[in-house]
Amino acid sequence: MDRSSGTAPEVSPAGDAASGRRLALDVHERLRAMILNGELAPGSVVPQAEMARRLGVSRTPMREAFRLLQEEGLISSRPDQRARVRTVDAEDVDELFGARIMLETLAVKVTTSTLTTEDLDRMEAALQRMRALSGGEDVDAWHAAHKEFHRIPTQAVGEHLERMLASLAEQSERYVRLGQLGLPGSCSRSDEGHEALLAALRAKDPALAARVLAGHFARGALGLLADIAPEYEPRATRTGLATVVGGLGV
Repeated sequence: MDRSSGTAPEVSPAGDAASGRRLALDVHERLRAMILNGELAPGSVVPQAEMARRLGVSRTPMREAFRLLQEEGLISSRPDQRARVRTVDAEDVDELFGARIMLETLAVKVTTSTLTTEDLDRMEAALQRMRALSGGEDVDAWHAAHKEFHRIPTQAVGEHLERMLASLAEQSERYVRLGQLGLPGSCSRSDEGHEALLAALRAKDPALAARVLAGHFARGALGLLADIAPEYEPRATRTGLATVVGGLGV
């Protein structure tokens, strides 16, 4: 996705000099953008052959793109069924953010003491971009800045945990977007959490940074769940929060 313009990239046509892998990634980014912006609605069928024709590519890169989307939790597909855009599932939201609370707070604790002034200034710059873009039309640029903000305070972890965190962040983006649509003022409340996290990191306080981050994720998850499934009991999110903050509320 072209993060600077907020638009999805054009897919290279079949037969272009780009490698098959690059073409598959282009297709993946285009389909991912269509799902995140609602062009492909939750529950809708996504036929591989039709999408390949629509994007002007062969079935091979399309299959790889579908595999990546399935790994990200954006589509569901079985050998005997057509692929569908996954619906918004309360249990999925709960478990995803419960896992993110546990793993990302671990990563922040590992990273806090290693952060330099330059790292913290980059976080501040990302936060300023988020503020400038908040409420505007360039939603993709906001999410690019948001991703950068959250990546820096976890950057000291090893490759295995880094991959897990990246996967959770990718899967979370869809729900962050839904939360922004359904909860007016969520960006402002999110800014407060980001500011508190940055302050804790500047103070070199890993325990405080972890508590702030856990509360930040929990507020987002619980707000979305209250909106889409008020009867659902978010055990994973609440358990993750209690584990990190010692039973304190949000």
